[in-house]
Amino acid sequence: MIIHIKGAGDKELRPLQHIADMYDIDAEINMATKTNSEAVVTFEETRKGEYIALTATFIHTNGACLKETFQKHAPLLLSEKDIYKKAKQVRAHLFVKLLNKWTSTIQPWGTLTGIRPTKLWHSLYQDGLELAEIKEHLQNDYLVSENKAALLESIGRRQQKVLPDLYELHNGVSIYIGIPFCPTKCAYCTFPAYAINGKNGSVEAFLTGLHFEMEQIGAWLERTGVPVTTIYFGGGTPTSISAAEMDELYAKMYEVIPGIHDVREITVEAGRPDTITPAKLNVLSKWNIDRISINPQSFDNQTLKAIGRHHSVEETKEKYELSRKMGMKNINMDLIIGLPGEGTKEMEKSLEETEKLSPESVTVHTLSFKRASTMTKQKEKYKVAEKDEIEKMMEMTAAWMNSHHYHPYYLYRQKNILGNLENVGYSLEGQESLYNIIIMEEVQTIIGLGCGAASKWVDPVTKKIGRFANPKDPVSYNNRFEEYTDKKIASLDQLFKNHIDHKAVPE
Repeated sequence: MIIHIKGAGDKELRPLQHIADMYDIDAEINMATKTNSEAVVTFEETRKGEYIALTATFIHTNGACLKETFQKHAPLLLSEKDIYKKAKQVRAHLFVKLLNKWTSTIQPWGTLTGIRPTKLWHSLYQDGLELAEIKEHLQNDYLVSENKAALLESIGRRQQKVLPDLYELHNGVSIYIGIPFCPTKCAYCTFPAYAINGKNGSVEAFLTGLHFEMEQIGAWLERTGVPVTTIYFGGGTPTSISAAEMDELYAKMYEVIPGIHDVREITVEAGRPDTITPAKLNVLSKWNIDRISINPQSFDNQTLKAIGRHHSVEETKEKYELSRKMGMKNINMDLIIGLPGEGTKEMEKSLEETEKLSPESVTVHTLSFKRASTMTKQKEKYKVAEKDEIEKMMEMTAAWMNSHHYHPYYLYRQKNILGNLENVGYSLEGQESLYNIIIMEEVQTIIGLGCGAASKWVDPVTKKIGRFANPKDPVSYNNRFEEYTDKKIASLDQLFKNHIDHKAVPE
């Protein structure tokens, strides 16, 4: 279905396309007139005092005609840029309403197509709105459902409780350390993850570069006095490397990161149970790391085989119990809603098994067909549940979490996510991952070290977001880690210039 748009700017093509993609209508949005357009949406804008009023009309070749109107407060003193921004929001609002009518469906996230809805909640809160006003704004302006607006409030308030200084963290940093190796690559995965015994560059060479990066960033932290809030080892699977290599890496971290004992949280993803050994757990305990992830994704062996995870349900349970026995006090587990061949029955089984293990936190993902994943490239091989069943699985999971005293504490969304739903992190009281909150709300610079690690710059003054990415494949990383480290430090110097200049002034 081709929908021709009139009365909107060219920059709105992509946002309107994202909205159309939420509906099961296979729509293509265009701004240029096409003779084969099946529908035309026309936006007409007028100014009414301090309000921008728009009318949107949807006309289909089958004779259908729909109309919606909406207005937004826009003080006369606003700049043209801000007026356009408000009009753009209204056009998105009207487009969702028209497509809701046309398809006889309701999108629970309304006009929100970005991955971080909680950022909007925090922005409105910092603007001084009361909780009731925020909820009303989300529902009326952004067409967010009452349930999703309540979920955002619950998460936003919990994040404020867990991190009372959430809005003041911009003067510090967190560190992400990427280990780009896995036993095998899962069918749904697009993260930098290479077979540990593959031909994508030696682990030894990679670790040489990672140690170098860590040393240089440690020296920069020492020089500038910028504090570190959290450290997160991700990947890939950080426990894919040997126990000896893990030991050397953590020793280096303790040696070169200033104030390491004041870091609020250190997490190591041990997501693949088939990488966990007693020797590696001993290393984690040696370096006082007891927050890890052990990710079953599903408690169905047939599903695990289909998605390329070379471990069994039994091994997940065994490695979980081993980790508990050897001192791991804070364990997260990931579950995925909508894996191939799974429905409510399989989800219920996964929740029953999760209850027996009682992890401190559970992250519930909704399957997303990521563009570069094997699952997307071979979509015909992977049959997934219909939208209604996906929604039921989400509802039953949320109800289970509530009844077992797990609270939602962070949320994000992805493109091509089943049912246009979300991923939610749940935890028991006081067991929330600070790093997950920090990275999702983009309140602090994240320095990425290692292959495929993306640094996220949060300007301490303007709060503008920037990005710096290391090479994704180990060979390129091994050949150029010095070059990328130098560029990264130059960027950090510029980003924290005011902080560095202030430190240089004698007291």
